[in-house]
Amino acid sequence: MKPVIAITIGDMNGIGPEIALKTAIHRSVQALCTPVLVGPLSVFEHVRAGLRITVPLQKAAAMLPKGRVIPVQDVGDGIWADVEYGKPTRASGKTAGSAIEAAVNLCLAGKAQAMVTAPASKEALRLAGYHFPGQTEMIALLSRSTRVAMMLVSDEMRVGLVTIHVPLREVPDRVTREKIVEKLDILNDSLKRDFRIKKPRIAVLGLNPHAGERGIIGSDETNALQPALEEAQSRHIQAEGPFPADGFFGSKQYRSFDAILAMYHDQGLIPLKLLSFGKAVNFSAGLDLIRTSPDHGTAYDLAGQGVARIDSMIEAVRLAVTIFRNRHD
Repeated sequence: MKPVIAITIGDMNGIGPEIALKTAIHRSVQALCTPVLVGPLSVFEHVRAGLRITVPLQKAAAMLPKGRVIPVQDVGDGIWADVEYGKPTRASGKTAGSAIEAAVNLCLAGKAQAMVTAPASKEALRLAGYHFPGQTEMIALLSRSTRVAMMLVSDEMRVGLVTIHVPLREVPDRVTREKIVEKLDILNDSLKRDFRIKKPRIAVLGLNPHAGERGIIGSDETNALQPALEEAQSRHIQAEGPFPADGFFGSKQYRSFDAILAMYHDQGLIPLKLLSFGKAVNFSAGLDLIRTSPDHGTAYDLAGQGVARIDSMIEAVRLAVTIFRNRHD
């Protein structure tokens, strides 16, 4: 039996509906899983007509349809009048949020084995009343998960983050020994469970330039990172560092490790996206359910043009299926 993968609409004013639909009908995806689109059927129908896709859509029922039909878990009456390509709105945020809720419920009920989320706008979600830093935190709460770590995965590297969507000025206060140990524990467990790596090695990046240079350029490494590494190692986690981020990536040391723990968003994601943009996958490690997403945003500038690429979405589906198989092998 192929796993059922719930693919959310994302922000309907961006490229979300287009890449979700294109991904669901792609032959490689069809061969791997049974995709179920999650979002307003009317919006997907409009996009389907604009793209001249002949594969029919059908409201998802108790039994998934047979043949070349794409089931849709309809989350409401998202009428075409609500779509305003190119900008975040309350309607687009409400649609994206409702789709996330519905996909989580499908996974929790065992009706889907994983979920892949198309890009959503944080601004639009807030306009609709969803006050979360991002989809990762929202899904963690909805799935009643007590721990989660954002991980970007590509052929080149896997990067986990200690802090995610927070202002840079707040990062040092959030990089604590406890938080670093927590994220290392999640990464270590995920590498074993989800990626089948028996003895994973994790590189930990320093927060300051030159990893603080023994306290000369900041004390975060000596006060937080080094104690965290020692505690993690006492738990038999093979964590090493802290490494100066620039030299670590410049010398390609990342090739010697199974994952990297970065202290903040851009520290880890700039090098990853420089090497793998458009083919990397965002994975929410630590959740009981499986959730992946592409490595890019809503792309409002491309909305409604039918030109959005789906490479990263396809990779997100592939990774979701791989993790499902690894967990149930």
